[in-house]
Amino acid sequence: MTISRRSITLGSTSLLASAAVGGLARADDHMLPLEGLEDFWTAVEAYTYGYPLVTMEITRRVMTNVATPAGNRGPMGQMVKARSYPDATFRDVTAPNADTLYTTAWVDLGKEPWVLSLPDMKGRYYLFPMLDGWTTVFQVPGTRTTGTGAQTYAITGPGWTGTLPAGVKEYKSPTNMVWLLGRIYCTGTPEDYAAVHALQDQIGLVPLSAYGKSYTPPPGVVDPSVDMKTAVRDQVNGMDAVAYFTLLAQLMKTNPPTAADAPALAKFANIGLVPGKDFDASKLHADFVKRIPQIAFDRIMLQFKTNSAVKDINGWNYTTKTGIYGTDYLMRALITAIGLGANRPQDAVYPTSLKDGHGRAYDGAHKYVVRFDKGELPPVDGFWSITMYDANYFFVANPINRYSISPRQNLKQNADGSVDLYVQKDSPGADKESNWLPAPAGKFILMMRLYWPRETNPSILDGSWVIPPVAKPV
Repeated sequence: MTISRRSITLGSTSLLASAAVGGLARADDHMLPLEGLEDFWTAVEAYTYGYPLVTMEITRRVMTNVATPAGNRGPMGQMVKARSYPDATFRDVTAPNADTLYTTAWVDLGKEPWVLSLPDMKGRYYLFPMLDGWTTVFQVPGTRTTGTGAQTYAITGPGWTGTLPAGVKEYKSPTNMVWLLGRIYCTGTPEDYAAVHALQDQIGLVPLSAYGKSYTPPPGVVDPSVDMKTAVRDQVNGMDAVAYFTLLAQLMKTNPPTAADAPALAKFANIGLVPGKDFDASKLHADFVKRIPQIAFDRIMLQFKTNSAVKDINGWNYTTKTGIYGTDYLMRALITAIGLGANRPQDAVYPTSLKDGHGRAYDGAHKYVVRFDKGELPPVDGFWSITMYDANYFFVANPINRYSISPRQNLKQNADGSVDLYVQKDSPGADKESNWLPAPAGKFILMMRLYWPRETNPSILDGSWVIPPVAKPV
């Protein structure tokens, strides 16, 4: 299982160009027939449209295919509680964080609503985004939106009607599939771990019929047919078009499209994809079956280069178009591929940097500095950090066991009020070690996290705050 926010190098995007010139299409070095070419591109659009829902389902299967909660997995309807930050030996999930402890669960609203009870967080920063099957963040209880007091919500499905107990607020999900992806801020000290564990243990999740009663969740049923070794994205991308659209059609029965999707769905009917019905494979040209996934995924990843919503500023790449996508199916699919579970930008923005301010790939053989001028630290109402990853998006072993740097390191200011962060393999010296982000000997990647970015000037959300470049010292 891989949940990744990595930047991904495009593969064979030249296939798209060859398909668009002269009315011909080429995939896997074989010409596609001119007959039905319009349907081919309709199928590519349909693949892109359904990529989030199919990915969410495969992710759900892998993450819930256990008898009891363990690691980052737990049965349907049961909370998974991360108890500590991973170290440099951790390899289960790419781009881990050392800022918030996850508390997550998957629920199926097909039979009845589920009730989520959040305790008094006592002023601590947290957020509990709820993702529907299409990866839309439809609600976000948390410090920014609902405060830190105790609160209780009934998450109801698209067709549910009924009466809720007093004090329970309804959050209606557009789909029966829901992923609860809670995060609670933690400094990582033994004392703070204990405090967050106590909060995690007070979070309740029960079916509505069990609310207010004693409830013991049943053990999960392990399905041996679920592939627990292959990365989710590889499983999805490995499906041929018939298998993919067959699954997508099944999922759309319980995770309905929105009204705004009607124009796209009218086109998809031409290739046999109709909401509420099984996929009609007879309407899909046989020559397209194996070629659609590759070209569709290349088209999705091409958004890195062509979508104006993906910013490239001073060597940092980021977007503020996450969590709510409307009919921007390409952006929705891109975020699914590189950052499944992304928050709304008002809750978090994740600038990622593979190169310094001069466009050169990072290398631990060099020393780098990130300078924030006086008053120019990242403007947030939550918190910010910069995390160090190796070339494979895992933490980097270092002598002080520091994987990210943030104000909780009590950063030292320069005489003029500016702040320098030292990004390098070896210590910059005892007097500067508070500002040191250790790097590996070879290639590395940086990721900034801005939780609850400030919405007033200066703000990364409107571009009035600009991330400084990472530069070699002069």
